[in-house]
Amino acid sequence: MKREKLIFGIRPVLEAISAGKELDKIILQKGLRGELFTRLMAEAREMNIPLQMVPIDRLNRITAKNHQGVIALLSHISYFKLEQILPGVYEKGGTPLFLILDHITDVRNFGAIARTAECSGADAIIIPSKGSAAINEDAMKTSAGALNIIPVCRADNLLSAVKYLKDSGLKIVSATEKGSVDYHEEDLRVPLALIMGSEDDGVSTPLLKLSDGLVSIPQAGQIESLNVSVAAGIILFEVLRQRQA
Repeated sequence: MKREKLIFGIRPVLEAISAGKELDKIILQKGLRGELFTRLMAEAREMNIPLQMVPIDRLNRITAKNHQGVIALLSHISYFKLEQILPGVYEKGGTPLFLILDHITDVRNFGAIARTAECSGADAIIIPSKGSAAINEDAMKTSAGALNIIPVCRADNLLSAVKYLKDSGLKIVSATEKGSVDYHEEDLRVPLALIMGSEDDGVSTPLLKLSDGLVSIPQAGQIESLNVSVAAGIILFEVLRQRQA
């Protein structure tokens, strides 16, 4: 972690939140108590800032400064609310295309996916508030500037986000090896949200159950799965191909 991207101490972090600074997350010492700590927790939750509770040794490894048990990571980007983005797409007469990343934690994969999503015309990327790749310098670099262009929405609950999209008229399609339909046979011209899962676990079962379609990518080799950024690129550009046909 680069020092200039960190804020130390309870009051400075509270001041950063009040000033509207974008924070990736706040790392807190386990067992902290007190009025200021309670206020910090409440304001962070209100602003949808992820919180991580760790032993004090972890904080001491990050910095030798007097951190008071609190370190905040400044974000490289501004986050959006899903409800801010979707209505605007419809108002402009567009056909929505949202990309949902279900606990993809590798920063370079994340950056590569963002680059592909922007190039293929996706309207936004949706990630969970917890358990997603940090948008750090590596992610920014790998995205080749895309993360400065494409909106990224953080959701406290991906299930709720997907239900909101379904209620708003979007078809939910998950990319999964469990899919019985080849991706190019699925109708992707409609308002769409595409879910990509982590390389270890794939798309989670609750999200699969909410999906309107499960698609797979045919393979001829011996390796069982593609890198998630490659898989995302294949399907996103199939969306673009179908919509331009």
